[in-house]
Parts: sequence; C-alpha cells; structure tokens
Amino acid sequence: QVQLVESGGGLVQAGGSLRLSCAASGSIFSINAMGWYRQVPGKQRELVATITSGGSTNYAASVKGRFTISRDNAKNTVYLQMNSLKPEDTAVYFCNAALTTRTGYEYLNWGQGTQVTVSS
Repeated sequence: QVQLVESGGGLVQAGGSLRLSCAASGSIFSINAMGWYRQVPGKQRELVATITSGGSTNYAASVKGRFTISRDNAKNTVYLQMNSLKPEDTAVYFCNAALTTRTGYEYLNWGQGTQVTVSS
C-alpha cells in the first residue's frame, strides 16, 4: 500500500506565496515522474507541473515563471513553490507519482488533494 499525502494549502491574498508538499510512503521500490495537477468544480483536472526522477521539469503555460516544482528523492517528496498567486489559481491541488512497488507493481498513485484559495 502506497500513500501520497499533500500539505501546505490554504488561503492567501493575490500576489502571495504558498508551498505545497506531497510525501509518498509505503511499499515503494522506485518513483519515476511526480507531478501536480489542479481542479476546480465543473472543470477537468489540469496539469500544473511535472518532474522526472532526473529533475527534468515541465510546466503549464499559465504557471510558468511563477511556480517551481522540485523533489527530494531521498524523502520521496515533491514540492510546489507557488509565487505571485492569482485568484485564477484557486483550485484543489493534487499530486501524483508514477511508481513501482516492492512487489513490482507499476501504477500512478494520487493524493487526496489540498485546497488553495487566492483572494483578490
């Protein structure tokens, strides 16, 4: 059993910053890519940023230059530093991890989500 637990969400004023964390725990052999996605009610979940085990990153155009994804492989943790936040960044943020368990099972695991609200 593998769990992803997000933390760091909350309420912030426009222009402010938040840092999200997502820690993976359980029967993990390896983690390849990790990522952050977000979803608002009535809309599809959308990509925010991803990072490979080697550190290569990819960002949605809407957050490029404002958000930074990073990871600590020793801690199986991925972070999302969000600066210059805008009201349109308000959403539930989910992390995911493409991982292999110690029993050799490969799958994409998702966290439960953390709410980010940006007030104008």
